[in-house]
Amino acid sequence: MTRPLDGITVVSLEHAVAAPFCTRQLADLGARVIKVERPGSGDFARGYDQRVKGQSSHFTWLNRNKESLALDVKQPQAKAALLQLLKTADVLVQNLAPGAAARMGLSYEALKAHNPKLIVCDISGYGADGPYRDKKAYDLLIQSEAGFLSVTGTPETPSKSGISVADIAAGMYAYTNILSALLLRGKTGEGSHIDVSMLEAMGEWMGYPMYYAHDGAPPPPRTGASHASIYPYGPFAAGDGKTVMLGLQNEREWKAFCDTVLQRPEVATDARFCSNGQRNAHRDALQALILQEFSTLSAAQVVERLEAAGIANARVNDMADLWAHPQLAARQRWRTVGTPAGAVPALLPPGVNSAFDYRMDAVPAVGQHNAAILAALGWSAEQIDALQAPQSV
Repeated sequence: MTRPLDGITVVSLEHAVAAPFCTRQLADLGARVIKVERPGSGDFARGYDQRVKGQSSHFTWLNRNKESLALDVKQPQAKAALLQLLKTADVLVQNLAPGAAARMGLSYEALKAHNPKLIVCDISGYGADGPYRDKKAYDLLIQSEAGFLSVTGTPETPSKSGISVADIAAGMYAYTNILSALLLRGKTGEGSHIDVSMLEAMGEWMGYPMYYAHDGAPPPPRTGASHASIYPYGPFAAGDGKTVMLGLQNEREWKAFCDTVLQRPEVATDARFCSNGQRNAHRDALQALILQEFSTLSAAQVVERLEAAGIANARVNDMADLWAHPQLAARQRWRTVGTPAGAVPALLPPGVNSAFDYRMDAVPAVGQHNAAILAALGWSAEQIDALQAPQSV
């Protein structure tokens, strides 16, 4: 089947999470992604850990479907090879240190003269201008700068996200901006420049708490795993030591919860709990009442009552539970992809499309595709060997 991005070539000067997440999604849709890495060590995310058959968990997740071209772009011949690639490429993605790509002559303005159809996407912490332009930016720092930590955690302790949420947000907006730029190029015939910042990506995701605190109003409190303004909505312990997550959205559900789950219909009309505002104001009292009832039940029995009442609920899963999730298995969401250390399972990208199947090809070794890529550019075997030979210091 034809994929949406078949025939599109993406060159990426990428490391860590944000840009690799963007380009992997482009590759999943059929794009040819050429990942330019440092000779020898490659993307430093390859060394984050050794949890996947001796390989990095981050790198295995983010780099399937790609070709690895190992170039020391500070060397003239290597830079010449990169520029030769970019003359016919469709997209350049980079998340190098601020200003590094421009210093190498890889700004949109410089490249546009050689390839007017090229789309250049720069991903950075704070954007291409402004007082924070040159400030170093890592995921946790941006979570902090964007106010994410102020609304996440317990009342006593702010907490970061357990995943690289700022990097992922930036990677998602880079991905969607590139798709939009490809559509626009189809209309105008010209490329464009995309400037994605992690701070602005997180700023968009923080829209609810920002508006909640509009015009000097108090911000949402940190409430652990519970909802900040709806109650009961969060985790509750059952009598067998397991935890059930549940959530109520309206008064109809509240009545059903009291009738069928708590089996105490009178609680529904208790003045302390007769509206969400009242329930939120009297959380401690309502929590004690719920936990008292749940203490006599197993988690499975609690879930049974919640299902009977039509109340949304979920298990509090760990990673082993997610690997074995029956819904993912039933929907056949798992595939196998190759890596330099052997095959590993991988989830298909979200979204089932009836017209095509996603690419699910291997994760590359550093420089695995040097010979093939350079030969296709017209380089001789001798030139390729010379480029890959160790450089004298």
